[in-house]
Amino acid sequence: MKLDVKLDDMVKRFNEVEKQIADPDVLSDQKKYKDLMVEYSHLSEVVTTYNRYNELTQNILEAKEMLEMEEDAEMKEMAREELKELESQVDPILQELQMLLVPKDPLDGKDIIMEIRAGTGGDEAALFATDLYRMYVRYAEQKNWKVEIISSNENELGGFKEVVFSISGKNVYANLRYESGGHRVQRVPVTESNGRIQTSAATVAVLPEAEEADVDIKQNDLKIDVFRSQGCGGQSVNTTDSAVRITHLPTGVVVTCQDEKSQLKNKNKAMKVLRSRILEAEIERVNSERSENRKEQVGSGDRSQRIRTYNFPQGRVTDHRINLTLYKLDSFMQGNMEEMFSALKLSAQEDALK
Repeated sequence: MKLDVKLDDMVKRFNEVEKQIADPDVLSDQKKYKDLMVEYSHLSEVVTTYNRYNELTQNILEAKEMLEMEEDAEMKEMAREELKELESQVDPILQELQMLLVPKDPLDGKDIIMEIRAGTGGDEAALFATDLYRMYVRYAEQKNWKVEIISSNENELGGFKEVVFSISGKNVYANLRYESGGHRVQRVPVTESNGRIQTSAATVAVLPEAEEADVDIKQNDLKIDVFRSQGCGGQSVNTTDSAVRITHLPTGVVVTCQDEKSQLKNKNKAMKVLRSRILEAEIERVNSERSENRKEQVGSGDRSQRIRTYNFPQGRVTDHRINLTLYKLDSFMQGNMEEMFSALKLSAQEDALK
């Protein structure tokens, strides 16, 4: 289908959706209304850009006519310069339109559950996992997103062996979806007395947060155990059985939460993670191309399985999927990650266009 035919169809659909969202029957159906508003928002962007393109092509046509009709040399030169300027805008706006035609992932607007686990490297890997957690928190703060720890397991140095947390806000999944995988760090650990550079690793998983309507979990499919929370070295955090472990029997997914003193809060947080893990598994089953198997996504934590390397001695961060290296590691670790994320999204859009 030609680009202009496709765009004309989208203009028609935009007009249809605009009428539907004003329909009282649609307004009374919150789910349908919400879905239509998401579609309307995307189509509105397409239509606005298409209108700019049409206006541009009309201006080019008029400039060409003026160039042909004009006899005054000075005016002719002005028309030629104007035409040159207008024609230089065609390719960028066409590229923008092509990108807008890439189908939007319905998960892009969802909040996320992020899981960070220390991999190869012992205590240094756990400290790196903590650095990654802080990096994402700082990025979330810049976006005015809300971060809430769901569960965590620290070592004696204060590093995270594992941390699971939620991030909620506008288009969280769309921005952070490409963070899943192995992250490798090269630096001199605080525990290294001889100044030798060590390579360690941590793994990140990004799960779209599932709402209750997204996943049907039957109570009979759950095994819920309660026990006393434990801290570093096995010491008791509190004296009540507030920690919760939930096992989803059909899938074998197990989630444990013990950070809250309230058993009910721990159960609610564990259910949030459980729903998100089951939703992701269902997405993989329905559309294996959307994301790899979760175990493949997270990897084993080995140094060789990596999507990104953080090299502190050289002050660089390299994303191996798009071969992009930024020599601004300190700023990157402070949450200034937009340049990397924009490049990742652009690469994904280009792949989708292909």
